[in-house]
Amino acid sequence: MGNPKAFLTVPRQEAGYRPIHDRILDFGEVEQTLNTSDRKLQASRCMDCGVPFCHWACPLGNRPPEFQDAMYKGKWEEAYRILSQTNDFPEFTGRICPALCEKSCVLKLSIDAPVTIREDEAAVIEAAFREGYIKPRTYARNGKKVAVIGSGPAGLAAANQLNRKGYEVTVFEKLEYIGGLLRFGIPNFKLNKAIIDRRIRVMEAEGIVFQVNADIDLNKLPEGFDAYCICTGTPQARDLNIPGRDLKGIHFALEMLAQQNRTLAGQTFPKEERISAKGKDVLVIGGGDTGSDCIGTSHRQEAASVTQIEIMPQPPVGHNPATPWPQWPVVLKTSSSHEEGCTRRWCLTSNKFIGKNGRVCGVEVEEVEWLPNPDGGRPIMQLTGKKETLKADLVLLAMGFLKPQHPQYAPNVFLAGDAATGASLVVRCIAGGRKAAADIDQYLQSI
Repeated sequence: MGNPKAFLTVPRQEAGYRPIHDRILDFGEVEQTLNTSDRKLQASRCMDCGVPFCHWACPLGNRPPEFQDAMYKGKWEEAYRILSQTNDFPEFTGRICPALCEKSCVLKLSIDAPVTIREDEAAVIEAAFREGYIKPRTYARNGKKVAVIGSGPAGLAAANQLNRKGYEVTVFEKLEYIGGLLRFGIPNFKLNKAIIDRRIRVMEAEGIVFQVNADIDLNKLPEGFDAYCICTGTPQARDLNIPGRDLKGIHFALEMLAQQNRTLAGQTFPKEERISAKGKDVLVIGGGDTGSDCIGTSHRQEAASVTQIEIMPQPPVGHNPATPWPQWPVVLKTSSSHEEGCTRRWCLTSNKFIGKNGRVCGVEVEEVEWLPNPDGGRPIMQLTGKKETLKADLVLLAMGFLKPQHPQYAPNVFLAGDAATGASLVVRCIAGGRKAAADIDQYLQSI
């Protein structure tokens, strides 16, 4: 290491977010960046641990000690080469990954101040694009063709890896733009869609063919391919089938998020189809990242108020003794959207939607408590009888997604990403796409 004692003298410094009064006026990315000097200092904090748990925790097997050492020494191209060996799209994970690596950083475990690995990763890939380290390459073809169904992070990773192995790859996307969850599920204030377009241009220049508006029947896959990779994600959101569900003004979270992204891309919608929080009291049901995205989008649409409810208990702040390392720390997460203003409540279940003139105007909720399960496992939920009505002109359901069911496929058909595992993280989808590409390559070479 260039400075093995930097972690003793250099404090953790995050780039932070744009000021709230500024960022809620647009859909530009909220996260800021550090200057090159400060970024190199942050990279110098990596101790090059004897056992780098960051590497172990990353689904992609990224090597933070190595690329951060190169960063600190000013060897940005070397840092990019190291990072790109394990990660096809650092520009995505560097923006939206929850940074499993940082949760396992020795500095996190010892002084609760991990190295800024995610931000450093984003800095490396942006430098690579800026300095021209990323140039389209050509690969010798092996004469075989592979179809990738779905263009989310898993599909893009599988296509990228297969193309590099010499296969002719065609990516089929049922919607009008490439990107899947990255394009339609993640707001622009977290991931500017120009970042996706920039990467797609490189992949197209390297020979990958993309077909949009191609809704493929998984029971009748297109002919002419030697293998197929199914990366269709988890299209079915978890519903809330309680009285009043048919009232107007109740939507799945992705209905709103996808429509807003399409609007920012220049599409228009009739007034009666537009999902807008403008001037409304918004209720988000579900406490995860998708719910948080709904909060930030509602603020930018000028909602009158935003409330988020969660059926589970409020997790502790900072440290949770119930989830010690190496478990994922279940602690209170306050996102940039939460900081912009939101009433957050826990241990509430929804009993019924209340309507007026065919539109939702409120939700009856009831407090619950969670009791230890005598048989172990998941705690038992018990209603308390404490009910109240929350005002809501717009209800957004953000309760996760159902794991898709697939037919029995032929041996040359492979699954990757959320289509295989159920809803997960973008970084795990990229890892799944890379593994599927390796499995397809092994299969085609064996026949």
